[in-house]
Amino acid sequence: MRGVRLTIGWLVGLAIVATLALMLWSMARGRPQDVPWAPLDLGQPIGLFTGRKLTALTEDFPQCRALLDRAGVRYTVLPPRKGEGQCGYSDGVRLTGGARKIGFVPAGLGIACPVAAALSMWEWDVVQPAAQRHFGARVASIDHFGSYSCRRIYGRDAGTWSEHSTADAVDIAGFRLTDGTRITVARDWKGDDAKATFLREVRDGACKVFATTLSPDYNAAHADHLHLDQANRGSMGWRACR
Repeated sequence: MRGVRLTIGWLVGLAIVATLALMLWSMARGRPQDVPWAPLDLGQPIGLFTGRKLTALTEDFPQCRALLDRAGVRYTVLPPRKGEGQCGYSDGVRLTGGARKIGFVPAGLGIACPVAAALSMWEWDVVQPAAQRHFGARVASIDHFGSYSCRRIYGRDAGTWSEHSTADAVDIAGFRLTDGTRITVARDWKGDDAKATFLREVRDGACKVFATTLSPDYNAAHADHLHLDQANRGSMGWRACR
């Protein structure tokens, strides 16, 4: 029994030391976003726990809207929608501009608020810097295959419902740059040129702000798009990046 208490004491002590080390490390770097208890700020660079904080917004629509407002992102709230099974949403928004400079093609994309928040950070911290670095141009618009779709994973008749069934997912097909360059997942993923490098870079960056990021590296079903979602698997739930 004494041995068990000693082991527990050591584990608690190690946890305290690790927490203090993380605090000191974050303070030294001037990056409060790297600690789990720091409030989420969409205007701050992506931190170690930013992705989990964004996913947690699936349970707090008012807070999600407040964060968009604070970051200068303009949007309209979509009416609640209810479909069969678990289909539907009550936290849908449509981005209309403001701090975001990238449009969507087709226009009028409706998505769950946590996805909108993550897309905004992805644009600011990942997509635009990568485009400038590889092409010397900005991304003007993103091509997509939509968000809300009342279906199960892979369109099966039974099984787990897709995150698309609650608008907590979006499928990204490609990018259009201000200089007219077109980049598509279907055509440009394979290879070692600037377009392929850009696509892999924005995929890797998406893994930092979305709970799930799936690309052509995952399976044939994703050969022509990046699947990005905010599946809420709990504060310690697994995150997927393929």
